[in-house]
Amino acid sequence: MWHVIDANGKTLGRLASEIAVILQGKHSPHYVQYLNTGDFVIVINAEKIKVTGNKLEKKIYYRHSGYPGGLTEHTLATVLAKHPTRVLRGAIKGMLPKNTLGRKMLSRLKVYSGERHPHEAQVRGNAKFKEPSGENGKKEA
Repeated sequence: MWHVIDANGKTLGRLASEIAVILQGKHSPHYVQYLNTGDFVIVINAEKIKVTGNKLEKKIYYRHSGYPGGLTEHTLATVLAKHPTRVLRGAIKGMLPKNTLGRKMLSRLKVYSGERHPHEAQVRGNAKFKEPSGENGKKEA
């Protein structure tokens, strides 16, 4: 199944936990801990997420280049301005298992900063096609 989630106005952590449950397959009665039973998730409007409090200025993301003195710090506001999808993807990644199965689950996540996404055919393919049938369940000629 493919789920399309609009992140417009939703809180970062609450949205990330909902998406992590879908990616793991815990929303399904067929959930098994050691298999990838999750669904695909498409998130649109990732740049319009909101955070509570003053996290935009106080929350800091660290990156290290691997060289001495290569530690860089960026606030949540600057990361959202430059790479809006990176914040949501990182939050969801932290809620998934830290193993091969978790990396497979994360590959089913598609995050886009705008309204448009290139997976329209997959989303429309989810809708069950009903064939016209007669009164007793046989197809009409």
